[in-house]
Amino acid sequence: MSFETFIGLRYTTARKSGGGNRFISFISLISTLGLALGVAALIVVLSVMNGFQKELRTRILGVASHAQISGISGEMDNWPDAVAAVIRHPRVIAAAPYIQGQSMLTFDGQVKGALIRGILPAEEEGVADFARHMKVGALERLAPGEFGIILGSELAHALRVFEGEKVALIAPQGMVTPAAILPRMKQFTVVGIFEVGMFEYDSGLALVHLNDAQKLYQMEDRVTGVRLKLDDLFMAPRVVRELASSIGPDLRATDWTRTHANFFRAVQIEKNMMFLILLLIVAVAAFNIVSTLVMTVTDKRADIAILRTLGASPGSIMRIFIIQGTLIGVIGLVMGIGGGVALALNVDIVVPALERVLGFQFLAKDVYYISDLPSDLRWPDVWTIGSVSFVLTLLATLYPSWRAARVNPAEALRYE
Repeated sequence: MSFETFIGLRYTTARKSGGGNRFISFISLISTLGLALGVAALIVVLSVMNGFQKELRTRILGVASHAQISGISGEMDNWPDAVAAVIRHPRVIAAAPYIQGQSMLTFDGQVKGALIRGILPAEEEGVADFARHMKVGALERLAPGEFGIILGSELAHALRVFEGEKVALIAPQGMVTPAAILPRMKQFTVVGIFEVGMFEYDSGLALVHLNDAQKLYQMEDRVTGVRLKLDDLFMAPRVVRELASSIGPDLRATDWTRTHANFFRAVQIEKNMMFLILLLIVAVAAFNIVSTLVMTVTDKRADIAILRTLGASPGSIMRIFIIQGTLIGVIGLVMGIGGGVALALNVDIVVPALERVLGFQFLAKDVYYISDLPSDLRWPDVWTIGSVSFVLTLLATLYPSWRAARVNPAEALRYE
């Protein structure tokens, strides 16, 4: 062990009975705990943000698709050929045709606009995850020619309709008669209700069988497009680019990163801003080391002067205090990372325990769709937090160490 390391360790763990040494040790302890608390908070908050992001993405893509191919004109002929072509791509694991159109739903004087999606239940199960979101009924109850409909929970609530009741569906395509253009209207029987947990879908989406949608919108054997599920949703942009060159000029391919770009970009920006805001806490804790080292330098001026007269160079003096500050930072980092990782991995246990102790729920089920705090610990985030915090700690040691190296031995020993 070099003498710089030995002295730095002694200064960090001073055991003398003098009040000055005790006070400096206390300040070192506070700086260490502050840094640990800031690092732990940053890890936990980012893990919870990652959890929310993952949960929202899962819920959205449980209803939407990873990618889709649609006709530029809004309609797509020979869709079985398109399905056969895209399913050959190694990353496409399922494909399902769909029809999508706007309509009005009415029941007992209540009127609501809705997005109607015509599906084939068996194929839809491969690209979406409606099965685990069904509150009432099942997708299999959508049979061709029976004009059944499955509503989102909020949409059903707004219409005040229950399973087995009939709702009137008004399509925008009108029927031309000698007297006037009349709207197309058809009664559908409610055979199911789903709840995804996303208000956009629960309040504005209804499912019908593909054949019934073709009759309703007068599309014969045509569809709006084909929805795709991939083995890796993050590869969707690349897969879409590869498919775009082979599907023909009258079709276009899009993926979930474009259809929901604004939403996911907003979530990512919020996560980045939370990282920067919480990093300020770590910065404040790291720069508390500055005050600790400045007080140590002031208290140890005589010791520094003696070391200089014994032959220690200014660089050696500087290294002593850099080692002291770095040691404080490393201990704080280890404590913070350990505590933050442990808490992030056990949020589902800690938060309910706090709710029981405090007597209230942080995310009430009657207000929030996501009533539990999800956590998704990502090790790259942990390494980033640890690296940035260590750099801040190291920077905080430079000025006090430089100041210690500039102590004049004669001036420091004049009144000793």
